[in-house]
Amino acid sequence: MEGRSCSFSRFLCYVLCLAAFCVIPSESAVKRYQFNVQLKNVSRICHAKPIVTVNGRFPGPTIYAREGDRVIVNVTNYAQYNLTLHWHGVKQFRNGWADGPAYITQCPILTGRSYVYDFNVTEQRGTLWWHAHIFWLRATVHGAIVILPKKGVPYPFPQPAAEFNIVLGEWWHKDIEAMENQANQLGIPPNLSDAHTINGKPGPLFPCSEKHTYTMEVESNKTYMLRIINAALNDDLFFNIAGHNMTVVEIDAAYCKPFTTRALLLTPGQTTNVLVHAAQAPGRYFMAAKPFQDAAIPVDNRTATGILQYKGVPTTITPIMPPLLAKNDTNFVKSFNDGLRSLNSAQYPAIVPLHIDRDLLFTVGLGKDPCPSCVNGTRFSGSINNITMSRPTVALLQAHYYKMGGVFKTDFPDRPTSTFNFTGAPPAANLGTKVDTRLSWIPFNSTVQLVLQDTNLLGVESHPFHLHGYNYYVVGSGVGNFDPNKDPANFNLVDPPERNTIAIPTAGWTAIRFRANNPGVWFMHCHFEVHTSWGLTMAFLVENGNRPEDSVVPPPKDLPPC
Repeated sequence: MEGRSCSFSRFLCYVLCLAAFCVIPSESAVKRYQFNVQLKNVSRICHAKPIVTVNGRFPGPTIYAREGDRVIVNVTNYAQYNLTLHWHGVKQFRNGWADGPAYITQCPILTGRSYVYDFNVTEQRGTLWWHAHIFWLRATVHGAIVILPKKGVPYPFPQPAAEFNIVLGEWWHKDIEAMENQANQLGIPPNLSDAHTINGKPGPLFPCSEKHTYTMEVESNKTYMLRIINAALNDDLFFNIAGHNMTVVEIDAAYCKPFTTRALLLTPGQTTNVLVHAAQAPGRYFMAAKPFQDAAIPVDNRTATGILQYKGVPTTITPIMPPLLAKNDTNFVKSFNDGLRSLNSAQYPAIVPLHIDRDLLFTVGLGKDPCPSCVNGTRFSGSINNITMSRPTVALLQAHYYKMGGVFKTDFPDRPTSTFNFTGAPPAANLGTKVDTRLSWIPFNSTVQLVLQDTNLLGVESHPFHLHGYNYYVVGSGVGNFDPNKDPANFNLVDPPERNTIAIPTAGWTAIRFRANNPGVWFMHCHFEVHTSWGLTMAFLVENGNRPEDSVVPPPKDLPPC
């Protein structure tokens, strides 16, 4: 029963929570949590090892709230690493101080210190998640955020009998921070993970005598909602269930037009809610998570499994395995992504910007920089518009709020500083990538169109990009180089999917639109942790509006010092 979340039935929620470890939302509009970050021996894959956890759990505890609630999380850091936490997908209106990326909105919580994350859940409901946002600590420091609708407001789809959290992840046998540091010193990518996991467990297919497996019990002819999160560091993941189709009803905490599918694709950072009708012959059915990769780049190709088990079926029955998608099944990926559309109802409209104030083109790619001390004389780097982001020693939001000079510039280019055939043959010449701290300045309430273009500087690859502080509408995508004269004619400006994380197609582009009505400094980065560590990041500076209610709120008194 580990990892099960709560349904709307208060009695059922109480029963489920006794068997699991979830927190029953109180009647109060303030939800308080204590997060203790600490080393804990966790036996998940063949042997126990000490990992950094929150409250000794892996995955960590679930945050429960309702739309409109205030959430207060007191984080105390007992681990040996400095730490920040990010509430992935929470918009944090005017309150970047609670957003969490290290040296972007705050400095880290030092070992032995505490910080209170205090934020409101405004105009959001659905599944989000939280995770560490410094180094590679989010490999084990993460958990779900479940935002229930306001009291009396039903889901815009049939009420499920119960709900389950499904957190997909990766596992390394080694100390992940030591591994990352060694790889950075050598100038090579870190080791691939040793396993994928479902709610922290790899399943019985993993070659180990200890069969740690997540099991979800259902009753015949009832419908259940699965809140699925891809918390993996570096892998896009397929997910499917033997014998059962899934009806997608929400992505990244935004309702969508329901559609039925045999499998899902989630990039790191994305969430998807699905309805599953338990209408098969009573038995045991494997759930499977395995990577998608359509480029010549190594990934951990192991499949994690959990079990959907009908009530009363003996656990000695061998589960049925679903047909697994090919690692490079781009046809399925395109069909699945094409099926995602905003609900766009009267209650939940899709308000897509039609007039554009800022038209941006960001090229995204990987390269190699000289490194005399590295094993090959080079180290990997990531760049956006030919700029590799250098994080300062003071948080950018603090520097902006207190008007500190010399910390950053506001001239991040709207277009790449070097142009070439972005997805064609790799250019022979060095394009002069520059390491710098430059923010893209956006006037308050401007409408923004941003085209994210993959490049072949080192090799084409899909990149999942996450924008902090905002949702956006994915109005178009394609393969090859974006054509500003032709491609916008095919944009969906009626019911495009609303997301906070989106994958740029391999050797292709994605166009997003949003209104910059949330002032502050907002990080945007590839959600492959290895690429973030190589500098495949940037940040927007959205100016204050003319009214106090359109301006960044003052920082809390316990904001960690730099």
